[in-house]
Amino acid sequence: MVWILSLFLIGLVVYYFYPGTKLPEGTVIDKLVVYKSKRAMEAWSGNKLLKTYSVALGKNPLGHKQFEGDNKTPEGTYFINARNPNSDYHKNLGVSYPNIADKVNAEKLGRMPGGHIKIHGLRNGKSRYVGKFHSFKDWTAGCIAVTNAEVDELYKAVKQNAVIEIYP
Repeated sequence: MVWILSLFLIGLVVYYFYPGTKLPEGTVIDKLVVYKSKRAMEAWSGNKLLKTYSVALGKNPLGHKQFEGDNKTPEGTYFINARNPNSDYHKNLGVSYPNIADKVNAEKLGRMPGGHIKIHGLRNGKSRYVGKFHSFKDWTAGCIAVTNAEVDELYKAVKQNAVIEIYP
């Protein structure tokens, strides 16, 4: 039993410290594709898949975001429309949610659609989530979270108004 626990702990350490593949310098990402069910985000340049990131989503990830406070990550086609180098979550890229259909749907429900959906890193300061382990649990309010090193990479490489497609 002790050797199984030891192997497990060694595996966790190797996973945590194993360096991920870095994007080549000067890479331009023009499309991101998120598969919520796989907790994966693909980075594309033209027709070439550059990298796949493990992500954490909103605490209530099943289904499309309906209104502010539902803790869901939206589904659909949006755009990267903002950048914040001084985010409470290291850095972030803004996602253009809500679109007109999202606003109309929330209005029908008598609610506000919410907003401020981002691709971001880990919370600044003391965080419950450490590096790569953050993606073991969905913990955001509807955003898409990656590690700080990954959001640094995305911040440099994702072009303004890049498409982001978010699938169930």
